[in-house]
Amino acid sequence: MNQNIPELYGSMIFSDKVMRNKLPKDMYKALRKTIENGTHLELDVANSVAVAMKEWAVENGATHYTHWFQPMTGFTAEKHDSFISPSGEGEVIMDFSGKELVKGEPDASSFPSGGLRATFEARGYTAWDPTSPAFIKDKTLYIPTAFCSYNGEVLDKKTPLLRSMEALNLQAVKMLKLLGNETVTRVSTTIGPEQEYFLVDKELYEQRKDLVFCGRTLLGAPAPKGQEMEDHYFGTLKPRVSAYMHDLDVELWKLGIPAKTKHNEVAPAQHELAPVFDTANIAVDHNQLTMEIMKKVAEKHGLVCLLHEKPFEGINGSGKHNNWSLITDDGVNLLNPGRTPAQNIQFLVFLMAVIKAVDDYADLMRISAASAGNDHRLGGNEAPPAIVSIFLGDELNAVLESIENDTYFGKQEKIQLDTGAHVLPHFTKDNTDRNRTSPFAFTGNKFEFRMLGSSASVSTPNIVLNTAVAEALAQFYQELEGTRPEDMEKAVHELLKRAIRKHKKVIFNGNGYSPEWVAEAEKRGLYNLVSTPECLPYFVKDRSVELFTKHHIFTKEEIFSRYEILLENYAKTICIEARTMTEMLTKDFLPALSAYSGEIADNASAKKALLPSLSTAAEERLVTELTEAYAAITDGLEELKDLTAKAAQAGDMKQAADICREELLVKMDALRGTADRAEALIPDCELPYPTYDRLLFSL
Repeated sequence: MNQNIPELYGSMIFSDKVMRNKLPKDMYKALRKTIENGTHLELDVANSVAVAMKEWAVENGATHYTHWFQPMTGFTAEKHDSFISPSGEGEVIMDFSGKELVKGEPDASSFPSGGLRATFEARGYTAWDPTSPAFIKDKTLYIPTAFCSYNGEVLDKKTPLLRSMEALNLQAVKMLKLLGNETVTRVSTTIGPEQEYFLVDKELYEQRKDLVFCGRTLLGAPAPKGQEMEDHYFGTLKPRVSAYMHDLDVELWKLGIPAKTKHNEVAPAQHELAPVFDTANIAVDHNQLTMEIMKKVAEKHGLVCLLHEKPFEGINGSGKHNNWSLITDDGVNLLNPGRTPAQNIQFLVFLMAVIKAVDDYADLMRISAASAGNDHRLGGNEAPPAIVSIFLGDELNAVLESIENDTYFGKQEKIQLDTGAHVLPHFTKDNTDRNRTSPFAFTGNKFEFRMLGSSASVSTPNIVLNTAVAEALAQFYQELEGTRPEDMEKAVHELLKRAIRKHKKVIFNGNGYSPEWVAEAEKRGLYNLVSTPECLPYFVKDRSVELFTKHHIFTKEEIFSRYEILLENYAKTICIEARTMTEMLTKDFLPALSAYSGEIADNASAKKALLPSLSTAAEERLVTELTEAYAAITDGLEELKDLTAKAAQAGDMKQAADICREELLVKMDALRGTADRAEALIPDCELPYPTYDRLLFSL
């Protein structure tokens, strides 16, 4: 079937075009003013929008509406209400008011609050976010909203993101005007989150309790082949995967999600999707939707989409690259060096603000990527190390060195690369390479934050980055304020020199995977926070609290509540994995191991009975090895159960998280090693679950 992509794209969103056609001109202008300037939305405007939104939704088959929000669970939440309203005996009308559009009232008692709310304090509110367009999915009108408690405490990931965007806008506009830019009125953060994922056969997935309950395999001997041949990366798409990707694109395009790039990733069964950049708030909403739709479309194809950061041991896990930039309301990318970056004061000021922000708040950057799943990736030569550093490339590095040392910078001309094949066109070499080992790399006109885990919301890293850069710009502004226009260039030069000397320690253009970098980073005084329990306490340090409260991102109470939620989520995740491993080993693996060991022993006895002279040394060695594994796993399981109970009974969440990290995971790794070695000795047909061979190479 031929599809008209331009007509299909955005057909299920309440877009600006739809609003312009459906709303009276004065109401449309009032709504645009609210969206663009953040002004208050009057009730009459809300009522007009609600009527138009309901009519459009019903025309497109919707029967219900929901306030769609992002609580601290890491997922999205929704409560559905129908449009029907009784109008007489046995009759209804389709109705939707401005009050229903603007405010919802879900039960807040069962969402994570980190102690902000008692269980019996159930009331919570959702508030419409007009900056993110409503959309239709599953015959329901979805209204993006913020979520707070009865007393106004923030319980979601959208509200602080919007606050951080506004904080950065405020400081960026002030700085630009100080530098002589009188036309700018607004600066927006834009992001493009690349999404990695795995696809496995649904029938095989359902036979693995670890994948079902935990999203990752807790047991599994490696397949004979992994990613060592590097043949999967950018390889030809298999028909089943290609069909899935095509349908996924279509579903995303309907919702106005600009899915652009798709390809095979490094590991077998691993893939990636990348969208075009969008405003941070909308991009975060889109990424949450993307993850949800990935899973739904996979089911239609008899597949399961795995978004865990490390579904399979021994091959690369999945991350999410957060491409971040700053755009003015007149379309200027503030991180675009232009033709002469050394002379571009505006670019250099914002570049140094980002460098300063990352150096000053590297601990918060690390926290923004912290999770139980992501701990398996960071520092594992498949993802950036846990040490936060910045890659700038040779040219920008040379620019900063020339400023620091007051030396002349001779701009590097673009180098034309000769491919050696005359039939191919010549092309120029970029001034900035791509460094896959860097957590935070400058890539031409944006920064790519590469530490994020694949299942994470991209809200948190952007909250941290926006706020930290806002603070850096505020400090720069304070230093430059009062400078006469004729002295500004010199004052900026001196500011940049001071900033470079203070913060250049965070710049590293080499191999982040090398052990030499770990030692060098320690000399420079950079953080190396290798695990989630290790880094989370930095979130509640005085300087972190001061940063977020100063820019009105969080209250002190909201910061501490998030700290508790993150610790609790980590501990619960590990305990669920431990209980799942206990069940798999006890109910599935040990019986299979025992049965196969008994089978080998019976065969050996039968051989001896038939011909006593026959050697059964091989069978005896195998039975001995399997029996020893059985005994070691049985003993280890008792310790695992005790440690799981110890974590559950810990006095506080930090203690529970530490037990999980330092004791429970260590025991799980040891048990897995024993079980995996035994699994490699057992025929596939005797195993109680599909092997890595089938999971990774069956599509």
